[in-house]
Amino acid sequence: MHIEPGYVQPAKIVLANAGAGTVLLWAVKEQIKDWAKAPWTLVKTAVAAVAFTVFMQSFSAPVGPSELHFTGAMAMYLTLGFFPALMGFAIGLLVQGLLFSPWDLVHLGVNALSLMLPLVAVHYTLGKTLFDQNAKRRLNFATMVKLDAMYYAGVTSMVGFWLLVGGGETALSAWLAFAASYLVIVAAEPVLTYAVVGGLKKAQDQRWVQNLFVVNQLTTD
Repeated sequence: MHIEPGYVQPAKIVLANAGAGTVLLWAVKEQIKDWAKAPWTLVKTAVAAVAFTVFMQSFSAPVGPSELHFTGAMAMYLTLGFFPALMGFAIGLLVQGLLFSPWDLVHLGVNALSLMLPLVAVHYTLGKTLFDQNAKRRLNFATMVKLDAMYYAGVTSMVGFWLLVGGGETALSAWLAFAASYLVIVAAEPVLTYAVVGGLKKAQDQRWVQNLFVVNQLTTD
């Protein structure tokens, strides 16, 4: 989902930066409503940023105008929560740009929105009900696959959007090849998510798990 430099014009990059900043301000505003939980939210966000960086650096491959990445998005979302994962994406991209790939910093806002907006869509359609005790929705492997499919459909659609409005010329076949490459991630990531969620659920009565993770809010099969 890292769009290669040159595909998006500077004016569009400025708008993307403004959009990403707006999403982050909203996330911060929502989190500081509960000052008692704010310190743990900061820790969760830091963990999400580190985990995201490790996942991204563990596997990446250039595919046409963008890159295929292993992000661990749903594992982060289901264990650390919506807002920490959302903010962790942006912070993780910044850290990676500063430490590993400074050429990606030019598209920081573009890439951040490509990850954050699909998570917003997933959370407010299917994901949020999984954390609602009154909804009595059970989380199983099939649901994890569905969450991943929804999320990466959103990510690849966002990349397609940037290529469409970016001002350059990109062949449809190039984007289709990129989108198809994410079928590998959709097949692999639910296995990681299932293992991480399952492991933390077994330890959910421990204080450190209750403070740092949100798996106690999930009902699993």
